[in-house]
Amino acid sequence: MAEIRPVTKENWQDLIDLKVRDDQKNFVASNLYSIAQSQFGDEFEGHWDLFAYGIYEGDTPVGFLMYGFNFAHPEQQAYIQRLMVDEKFQGKGYGRFGMEKMLEIFRAEERVKEVSISYEPENDAARKLYASLGFVETGRMIEDEAEAVLKLK
Repeated sequence: MAEIRPVTKENWQDLIDLKVRDDQKNFVASNLYSIAQSQFGDEFEGHWDLFAYGIYEGDTPVGFLMYGFNFAHPEQQAYIQRLMVDEKFQGKGYGRFGMEKMLEIFRAEERVKEVSISYEPENDAARKLYASLGFVETGRMIEDEAEAVLKLK
C-alpha cells in the first residue's frame, strides 16, 4: 500500500534518483533542487514553509511531492509546490494518491481556506488530474505556469 514519508538524511539520495520521462522534464524541477529549496522555504508573495515527502510503495520510492504553508497569505494558505512520479511508475495512481494525501493535510489544518497549484500550460495530464480533484484555473499565470485554485472553506 502506498504511503508518503518525509525526506530525511536516510532517503534523500534515493529520491533524487527518481526521474520523469524526457518529454516531461520541462514540467517539474528536479527532486534535488526541490529538496534543497525545502530547506530554505520560498519567497513568493510572502514566506512559504516547504515540506518535502517521498511517495513510496512498500520500501520502493515511486514519486515525490512538496507543499508549502503561508498562513499570513490573504488568499491561498497552502500551495502545492511539486508533484512527480518516476517514469517507471506513472499511470498507476501514485500522482492522484500524492494529491489526495496533500489535500488531507490541508483539510486537517483549519487555517487553510484555499489551496493553489501551478503547472505548465501544455501539461494536459496534470490539468486533468487537478481538475478532477476540484481545482479551477484562475486565468492567472505564475512564472509562465497556469494557476488553479481549490477552495476548501
